[in-house]
Amino acid sequence: MSGRGKGGKTRVKSKTWSTRAGVQFQGNYAERVGAGAPVYLAAVLEYLAAEVLELAGNAARDNKKTRIIPRYLQLAIRNDEELNSLLL
Repeated sequence: MSGRGKGGKTRVKSKTWSTRAGVQFQGNYAERVGAGAPVYLAAVLEYLAAEVLELAGNAARDNKKTRIIPRYLQLAIRNDEELNSLLL
């Protein structure tokens, strides 16, 4: 035999990027969602993103850098009392 073929090899199920990153959520919170809920959620997420990016930009500027890296995001969140409490 030439050694080719599928004999005995088991295929490992591939993992998605979101599974590897640990951002998979249950999702069974409610059967129905009101019309205004997604709009409100989008506004809250936009506010939080703007707040975090502003603080991370300040941290980057303090280090004389023009690009925000994950370290500056972490510094910004850990140095802000309210944002830090969200992650605990």
